[in-house]
Amino acid sequence: MKQRRSQRFVWDIDWNLLRTFMVIVQEKGITSAGEKLRLKQPTISNALRRLEGHFDCRLIERRPGIFEVTPAGQRLYAECVALFDSVSGLHTLVHDQPDEVTGRIDMAFASHVVCPLLDDILAEFHRDHPRVTFATSVLSSQEVITSVARKDAAIGVCLLHERNPKLEFQPLYRESFGYFCGRQHRLFGKKGLNVEDLRSEAYVSFKTDQMADALWPIAMLRQQEKFTGPILGTSSHLEEVKRLIIAGFGFGPLPIHVVEDDVRKGFLWRLPPYEEPPEIDVYLTFDPQARRTRAEALLLDRLLTQIDETPLSERTYPSDAV
Repeated sequence: MKQRRSQRFVWDIDWNLLRTFMVIVQEKGITSAGEKLRLKQPTISNALRRLEGHFDCRLIERRPGIFEVTPAGQRLYAECVALFDSVSGLHTLVHDQPDEVTGRIDMAFASHVVCPLLDDILAEFHRDHPRVTFATSVLSSQEVITSVARKDAAIGVCLLHERNPKLEFQPLYRESFGYFCGRQHRLFGKKGLNVEDLRSEAYVSFKTDQMADALWPIAMLRQQEKFTGPILGTSSHLEEVKRLIIAGFGFGPLPIHVVEDDVRKGFLWRLPPYEEPPEIDVYLTFDPQARRTRAEALLLDRLLTQIDETPLSERTYPSDAV
């Protein structure tokens, strides 16, 4: 009897209900799930009710101000993620030829990742497998981690504060940060400056420039040097921090190798301290348990091999920082 019910369930279930439930949990709400799926809220609510009817149990506790996934819902969500991970690889599995690698690789990057090693690996991979396509997204580092955990992206590149225990993190490269100001700033173009000259100046930085966050070495330097000027701008994206610095909102930290061209063009001016700049590691992250397409597995293996074979000193930018 139990086996017959199980078989009937497989034939009766609308698989779209499972996809909708997975998105509801990921988006932490009915309304946001509707926006993600481009469906109206009543449609999402009805899908959840139907799914709970199929299982004859509550999957999500939802009352005004409360949204909690039940233990049964958590178990179902984990299976939904694994299920859709498998389904996503079916097209490639069917169409792949033994001697030709095809398919699409989704990657998520923190803003303005500049890593010559990574660029060389991708160029070489494209030469070897020209039919593989790539889709990349630029997110905050925390969103990159979430994207990889959800299997929206196969591989991520990001800063790291708190490890997701389900993911693996490998240091991809190390970058040195310096302080910079824009042409509008009163210190632009001045030589012979000391750190003391910055202490009361307005400041622009990243949202993670905190002692308990990913850019803690920068926060520590700011604390040690007693920078007490007002913070006039923050962002989680490097380009926006740079935009505010160039616009004259204040001085702030930027990766030295990333803004070398801006310095040469006269948009930015390097400020002290010049010796022993703060260093930040940027990580490659992936789910070691995820089912990967052939293309994803080949790229990840190539990345990990190059990381293992290349000393960190050769993956530190700028190269004269070591």
